Formats: sequence, C-alpha cells, structure tokens
Amino acid sequence: MNRRRLAVWGDPIGHSRSPELHAAAYAVLGLDWEYGRRQVGAEHFTDAVEALDGSWRGLSLTMPLKEEAYRYAATRDTHAELTGAVNTLLVSETPAGFNTDVGGIVDALGDAGIREIGTARILGAGATAASALVALADLGASRVEVAARRPERAAGLVRIGERRGVVVTPRSFEEVDGDADLTVATLPSGTALPPDVASRLSDMGGTLFDAAYAPWPSALATEWGDQPVVSGLGMLLHQAVRQIRIFLHGDPVSPLPDEHAVLAAMRATL
Repeated sequence: MNRRRLAVWGDPIGHSRSPELHAAAYAVLGLDWEYGRRQVGAEHFTDAVEALDGSWRGLSLTMPLKEEAYRYAATRDTHAELTGAVNTLLVSETPAGFNTDVGGIVDALGDAGIREIGTARILGAGATAASALVALADLGASRVEVAARRPERAAGLVRIGERRGVVVTPRSFEEVDGDADLTVATLPSGTALPPDVASRLSDMGGTLFDAAYAPWPSALATEWGDQPVVSGLGMLLHQAVRQIRIFLHGDPVSPLPDEHAVLAAMRATL
C-alpha cells in the first residue's frame, strides 16, 4: 500500500504550525501526501502508533512525546542517540527515529549570522535543552551554563557535554554567573520569569534565541533589552525541512529537489 499519510502528534497540539509548513512543501514537490495533527498524550503513544495502518509514512513529535518516540524507535540517528529524544519517526516494521531539532537550531542560528559559539547559556533542562546543547557543541561551544528551576534536572545535560567535550555547569536562575555570547531559551511557551531574573539574564546573555514561537514575542523576548532576539520560528522551519527530507528519502541531510523553492514556500506560511 502507498504510504502517504503523516501527522504531528503532541499534547497540546492546537498551536502547531507544522501542517501548514508541510502542506506548502508537498505542494511544491508535487506529492499527494496528507499531513494532519492529533492530540496524543505520552501514556497513549505506543498504542496509537501500533494502531496505524500501512497508509502511514511518518510522524512529527512534539511535547511530551519525544522521549516516548526515542524508546519506541528500533533505530536512531546520532542526534537522537545523543539527546535521548526523537521528533521524527519513520513508520514501518522497523521504526526509525531522528532528531531534527539539533540541525534546525544550527540552521536557524546560521540565518541570524551565528555560525560559531564560544560561551553560551541554556535556560531550561528538558528535551529541547538537550537538542540545544548538541547544537551548541556542533557550533564549537566549549562552556555552557544551564539555568533551571531545578538544576539537578541538568544531570543528563552534563553527561551529554562530557560526550561532546563541553563543560556544562548547572545553576538555578538566581545563580547565573558570567557573560555569554548566546542564550538559548527552551522554556515552555508562555513562561514568564520574575522581572529581576529576566533583567539579569538579559544583561549577561548576549543574543537571545528563544525556541518558543507561540505567542510571540515571548515574555522573555520582551524583556531582553538591546541585545538581538531570534524567535523559534526559524528552528521550526529548518527542522521541518529536515523532516521532509527524511519522509522523502530517509536522510535528514540530503537536499530536497528544488529545495530553495520548497524553503521559500514554507517560509511564506510563517
């Protein structure tokens, strides 16, 4: 049976821009593929995947399903193995998991003229923080401070840093120390930090890359002072391009046919 159905799953899912992005790409590529959305909680993920029939090609996964998809995948790419998170799943008898968030962050920062990092700070310690850390390592960062409400949650990020040769220092938001070239915010959409904390982070944080994009500007972006601010829409766009490469030919780095036109059509939806 021809596999032509895809969707983004998560909880919540109503805010997702992925259906518009993917539809625009498939129109340019001339693919008669369907891409929808579905609210799926972590406890229902495995049953939902195993109920899919042979018409399904793949899934995009958002919170809280990235760790569930990692455990479900029979094979995983390098970025998924490093982060413990899968945001793209090829559906088959041997499900293959990928993490395109890492490359999406690298590409989005490249669009902003940031192609090399010395020191950085990550806000948050969840699955997106892991992808951000690997992306920063790919861009050459040697030291990364992780600020979180519960710094002990960053133990996994410390281990990732050890594997990539990056010194990771967990701290609470109140304990952040020293200047950073770049701050990557991976906090849940809508998170508002106390004004004094946000002001201190802005003073020491350099450019802000905020993975959140709905609503925009985020609460943190509005308090970032005079430093540049980059929204998460670029990450969303570029990780989706990599997903479409996977859905088309199983490889996140091989370009799509006429990829410039595909990218332009996707960008226009944003």
